[in-house]
Amino acid sequence: MSHLATGTAPAQAIPRERRTPRDHAVCPTDDEAIVPKQQPAERKTLSKQSPEYIWKSGVAGGLAGCVAKTVVGPLDRVKILFQTSNPEFAKYTGKWSGVAVAMRSIYGQDGLRGLFRGHSATLLRIFPYAGIKFLAYEQIRGVIIPQHEYETHIRRFASGSLAGCVSVFFTYPLEVIRVRLAFETSHEGRSTLPGICRKIYNERPRLPATGPTSIDTSSVGRAAVSSLTASANAAVGAAPQWGLMNFFRGFTPTLLGMLPYAGSSFFAHDLVGDILRMPLLAPSTTLPGTAGSKSDPHKPAQLRYWAELMAGGFAGFFSQTVSYPLEVIRRRMQVGGVVGDGHRLRIGEVVSRIWAERGWRGFFVGLGIGYVKVVPLAATSFFVYERAKWMLGI
Repeated sequence: MSHLATGTAPAQAIPRERRTPRDHAVCPTDDEAIVPKQQPAERKTLSKQSPEYIWKSGVAGGLAGCVAKTVVGPLDRVKILFQTSNPEFAKYTGKWSGVAVAMRSIYGQDGLRGLFRGHSATLLRIFPYAGIKFLAYEQIRGVIIPQHEYETHIRRFASGSLAGCVSVFFTYPLEVIRVRLAFETSHEGRSTLPGICRKIYNERPRLPATGPTSIDTSSVGRAAVSSLTASANAAVGAAPQWGLMNFFRGFTPTLLGMLPYAGSSFFAHDLVGDILRMPLLAPSTTLPGTAGSKSDPHKPAQLRYWAELMAGGFAGFFSQTVSYPLEVIRRRMQVGGVVGDGHRLRIGEVVSRIWAERGWRGFFVGLGIGYVKVVPLAATSFFVYERAKWMLGI
């Protein structure tokens, strides 16, 4: 009776070979009823060495660097002018109001464009720099810390330091161009990006004069002077100090500074992140449902925006304090072709000059603005990077 009411026949009345998909859905066979349906296969874990993970982490890092640099662009311009002792802005250093007064002066002369002078070169450099840095950190960390039990402070520091060195090696010439563009303040003959590249390439160190000397006029003395002069000329010829080498001014102190800067930055960020994810704090500091990813099923949950900004900000404060003296030395070397007599300064010469000018305080000129700049820079960078990775599924 029930079958007549519904207008359907029992499944047993329809031969197996004549059944339609609808008949199977209404009344499955005994075999189909016994065998459970297979569940969809679980999503495979994405290897950190896979092309997908590499390009996604690189894009996330590059985007994070560009956003962070744009946020602090005006502060970066003023900091460079302070660090390099630009004659027009040296009077503003050492004062609490110096940063604001310098920014107002730049804005009055050149408007908003003046505050972002050199920013195009900054973005041109920062996208590959930040992308390579974060990408390299993930890859190097995966080698140095293959499992959770290998997680130590020293390994974290080493991973960050090596990642910073890798990124600097590939992008340093763009940093020199950016600093030179930001250093210029004159209104006449202002350089374009191609123009500043030609200037840097064509700068040559000034050789010492080879006129008469009063060292010794004897034949032995003349022979000794001639021998020393020939040796010096040979050394100069063997070590090119112009052309493409000009784009690597300050490269050595940059590498030396990057070891503590990048290492302490990643170390401090991860350490504060661990503290904020402790069971007692996790309900207030983490976002529910964000733990795990295709690349790491055991990845901890995302921090809330204020907690992530706090972790990144502390990382910037700590790393800036540790590495700032080497950063001042690097800036002086980068602008060596446009200040003084054009002599290409070495690390020892720069240290001596800074000490003679200001003593130990000279190595911390602009540190206040460094904090004002680096703390929001690092906070924004880590925040955007972590959120971008989460949105990209890694």
